[in-house]
Amino acid sequence: MPITTAVTQLLGVTHPILLAPMDLVADGSLVAAVAAAGGFGILGGGYGNEKWLAEQLELLQASKSRFGVGFITWSMAKQPKLLDLALEHRPVAIMLSFGSPAAFVDRIKRAGAIVICQVQSITLAKEAVAAGADILVAQGTEAGGHGASRGVITLVPEIIDVLGGRVPVVAAGGIADGRGLAAALMLGAAGVLMGTRFYASQEAAGAQAAKERIRDVTGDDTLRSIVFDISRHNVWPAPFTGRCLRNAYLERWYGREVELLRHLDDESAKYASAREAGDFETAAVIAGEAVGLIRDLPTAHDIIKRVMDEATALLARGSM
Repeated sequence: MPITTAVTQLLGVTHPILLAPMDLVADGSLVAAVAAAGGFGILGGGYGNEKWLAEQLELLQASKSRFGVGFITWSMAKQPKLLDLALEHRPVAIMLSFGSPAAFVDRIKRAGAIVICQVQSITLAKEAVAAGADILVAQGTEAGGHGASRGVITLVPEIIDVLGGRVPVVAAGGIADGRGLAAALMLGAAGVLMGTRFYASQEAAGAQAAKERIRDVTGDDTLRSIVFDISRHNVWPAPFTGRCLRNAYLERWYGREVELLRHLDDESAKYASAREAGDFETAAVIAGEAVGLIRDLPTAHDIIKRVMDEATALLARGSM
């Protein structure tokens, strides 16, 4: 049974489930699969690989899917032509995360796209709405990849209260099943954005070995750090750290980041080789605390159906 919210109406989709724009993992195939199942897929623009982005946009345009494109704002600002490339393919929405959206909102809206802004604090939420955001994604620290320190269960209703319902809010971080969607809706959210759950799907572009690690661990096996950012020569601006699965490399260098910097040439080469080889005892698997709720690798369609079935059952039971 569909659940209609302000987000489903704005995006023109059946279900209030959004795919997180995971760098390289949320490719055109996964985005199209989420869209076909009634959710809203957001292509992972990541750090800005123009060739890859162009290929995936062509795939999505051919699929006739309703889709969005997500960018790391501070990285995309170095290559603003990538935003123009995305807008040429007429996405329904552009999602901006980690940086002020102010310089890009007018261009996005002139192209007829919706502006989605991911935020991690009350201050960032206010700034995004002032800049013209149409939808906010309130990202809790439970999320995989980069984020900050607020937990989703208090961040979502606080943002809603502070903004007084001016824009719909989507919950993100630690959500992987119908319980998470039902809880988010009860907190006042108009939907959820899921990354890790869709990473562990058949259509996701990630390595099979990485998906199997996600399936086999618990939330205790994730950690927020800057270790992998250092090793990739890609340290983010404060206060953002990256949540990944624990592995031998992270255990070795966590808390020893200064020493890692002293050995950076050797360690960066080792890390790059591990990524190429699919060695996930060294290379990062970027995933959130929701791993503890994941025990299989289904299709995106099955994920969305399960989440919706469970959420509607829970909400119906709660209304009795």
